[in-house]
Amino acid sequence: MQGLQPVQLLAGLVGLVYLVIGIIGFTRTGFGNFAGHHDVRLLGFMINPLHNVVHVVVGGLGLLAALSSGLSRTFGWILFIGYGLVAIWGLMITGVISSNPLSGWGNPLDLNDADNWLHIGSAVLGLIMAIMPARKVVHMATPEPAH
Repeated sequence: MQGLQPVQLLAGLVGLVYLVIGIIGFTRTGFGNFAGHHDVRLLGFMINPLHNVVHVVVGGLGLLAALSSGLSRTFGWILFIGYGLVAIWGLMITGVISSNPLSGWGNPLDLNDADNWLHIGSAVLGLIMAIMPARKVVHMATPEPAH
């Protein structure tokens, strides 16, 4: 049996964490006011049902991606691009970046500063996963039987 690549373990771990956070989030927010503001925090992060759905989907994708190193790297790119864009949007929403061309969209994910840091960290982790070198396969020479 071939072992897992480090990138697969990382994808599975990230997926599991996001899935658990999403499920716990639903126990705090329920399903009402789906994309609205909830005064509910989970470990300092603002959440709402839409945000929880995103976490559950990302978690499920991470667990599925852990099945192969190629899928795990693709998952890394998805994290990098997706959470990178959400982090930039969150920085605009919270006023760190002064101009928000998407201000008409409001804040459907109920983002706050803590979310922005998590999304920046997730994007960086995704980039690391995407470019992580593959473990080299080592072929062992089989000893010849004694004659």
